[in-house]
Amino acid sequence: MGRAYPFQTARHVARKTFRSPLTSWFGDDRLRRLFANAGILLGGKTVNAIAGLAGLAIAARALGVEQFGILVLIHTFTQTIGEIAKFQSWQAVLRYGTPALNDGRIGDFQRLLRFTAHLDGWSAIAGTFLSVAVAWALGPSFDWPAELMPAALIYVTSVLFMVQATPTGILRLIDRFDILSVQSTLGAIIRMVGGGIAWVMGGGIVAFLVAWYIATAVAGIYLIAKGWSELRKRGLLDGYSWRGDGKPMSHGFDGVWSFVWSTNLSSTLELAYTHIGTLAVGWMLGPRDAALFRIARQLGEALAKPAKLLIPAIYPELSRMIEARQFGEMRSLIQRSALLAGAGAMLALVICWFIGEIGLRLIVGEEFVPAWPVMMWLVAAAVVGIWSFPLEPVMVSAGEAHKALMVRIWTTAVYIPILLACIHWFGLIGAGWARMFSAILVLVAFLVPVVRWFRQRMAEERNKA
Repeated sequence: MGRAYPFQTARHVARKTFRSPLTSWFGDDRLRRLFANAGILLGGKTVNAIAGLAGLAIAARALGVEQFGILVLIHTFTQTIGEIAKFQSWQAVLRYGTPALNDGRIGDFQRLLRFTAHLDGWSAIAGTFLSVAVAWALGPSFDWPAELMPAALIYVTSVLFMVQATPTGILRLIDRFDILSVQSTLGAIIRMVGGGIAWVMGGGIVAFLVAWYIATAVAGIYLIAKGWSELRKRGLLDGYSWRGDGKPMSHGFDGVWSFVWSTNLSSTLELAYTHIGTLAVGWMLGPRDAALFRIARQLGEALAKPAKLLIPAIYPELSRMIEARQFGEMRSLIQRSALLAGAGAMLALVICWFIGEIGLRLIVGEEFVPAWPVMMWLVAAAVVGIWSFPLEPVMVSAGEAHKALMVRIWTTAVYIPILLACIHWFGLIGAGWARMFSAILVLVAFLVPVVRWFRQRMAEERNKA
């Protein structure tokens, strides 16, 4: 074990007890804490998945395929701009905040928060203006009706509430995954309830845009408020001032600008595997196929979601282990966690094969059943991605964000033209084939540098010994 992390709760303190071989195989306290934190998120994500599917089902049944497709395109466009605009500053909070707190450098930690909070604020403002300008220019290309454009331009300003990286990093750093779980559920429930009210009252697509906007705003405000509240409870805001201590906000955090730019660009490139697929289908095939693709992705990812929750949960563990130079234990942690997560994902694939078509018919209606073939390919691609879930976090936590960025750049450069070509030649199913290809490509592309990094670190430790 390394030195104790100062903000661990009692349940996280290691206890040396007798372990059976099976217990020993499942690893040390870090692996159990990793799955425990993921389990906390899963509790909220289970409700979130149910509420999210219910919200989509309500909108799909109330609006029909065409109108639902327009709603999905407006919402996906807004999410895309939000992801492009915001810095992934939560990763900087973990990467630089962990050693600052371990060393008791509260002043440095507060300076880091000022830095990341300013990034969030300015990117939220820039993203809001960008979303309106791009929506006004490109809305007709996605077949958004002219009479709907005013409502769409208002809706895209919800980007302002999507930039919440600093409080996300704070809550992950102090192991308050329960709050993150509540926040993720809150928006889905409001979207479901608001959509239900709109449906009952006979509201059209504008009513659904209002309900979804309110859900985004409430969830964003809640997370920001809780993040700063938790810091205040721990005394980490004592003496805090937005004007700072006279030092540059990035002072003492070597390479932080390069880090945040790299992680931001890497996250932006990752959009190619999420929202860009829906937008590409909508642009090339129209709102109807965009609706089918979005439903397929939502249902497919819901089955694979439990294992994917390990990604945010593993970042704090990796940061602590790298700080303590526990590379052997770290390698064991990612191997075992990937194996367990991959096994769960394979089970999700089997479930989807047997009940996917029936689920589509029951949840969203007969007219969405054609989404089943592409849904199977999207689930299979998600399974491949889950097997590789620890790889990119290892590179980012180890300060190799620039290498992770290079991987994202060239794999995205390969994937985008393949996606467009497959949609053009094969239609909707082509988007699923392209996604599967990209998942395998990304797995191999991250695995090679991670294996090389571990070999180098282990060799360094042997030479020191």
